[in-house]
Amino acid sequence: MIIHQQLELLFEPFRELVSRERSHRGPAPPLQLPGSGFDCELSDACAQMARKLGLPRLGRRVEVHWNRRLRSSAGLADYAAGRIELNPRLLEFAPEEPMHTLRHEMAHLVAHVRAGRRRIQTHGPEWRQACADLGIPGESACHTLPLPRSRMRKKYRYTCPACGSALERVRRMRYVAACYDCCRKHNRGRFSTRYRLVEGAMGEGG
Repeated sequence: MIIHQQLELLFEPFRELVSRERSHRGPAPPLQLPGSGFDCELSDACAQMARKLGLPRLGRRVEVHWNRRLRSSAGLADYAAGRIELNPRLLEFAPEEPMHTLRHEMAHLVAHVRAGRRRIQTHGPEWRQACADLGIPGESACHTLPLPRSRMRKKYRYTCPACGSALERVRRMRYVAACYDCCRKHNRGRFSTRYRLVEGAMGEGG
């Protein structure tokens, strides 16, 4: 596939660097990771993925950027901007890791495009189907890479008044949200104020 050929060309210099480091008997030189910025090759790879899934509009707007400020996250996807950000430290791990994370984040964009205006869970069935379509079926919602763990304390709890399920967040939600499971079960997946999540500070109510 053209995608794999592009990525092979992109990561070959990195593989040569790792090989030289392993054979070097003295102190290994510092690994040169990509700086923050737009990546043309990976953006083109995502565009091809989108077109293969029949989403040419997404293919025209998707962009991939390396972001040195990412610490605990392997990658991020911003649907509104059509943007994927990758942690440069991915290149320290297995050669296939950047492509795997890229597909994981691309699945978020694909799931949102397919859902249209309908609200969906971040790692719900729509995302899982997109993962399967992108060649990573059974993908886990969270990575297991040895990246620094986030130490940000979750301050807010949002509870469904119907089923009692709770969602914990570091920051306060900037939009009105409802329990996905209840809306899907009782209202055909459409938003309903009956299942609107109720905010409470951590440590309150249960």
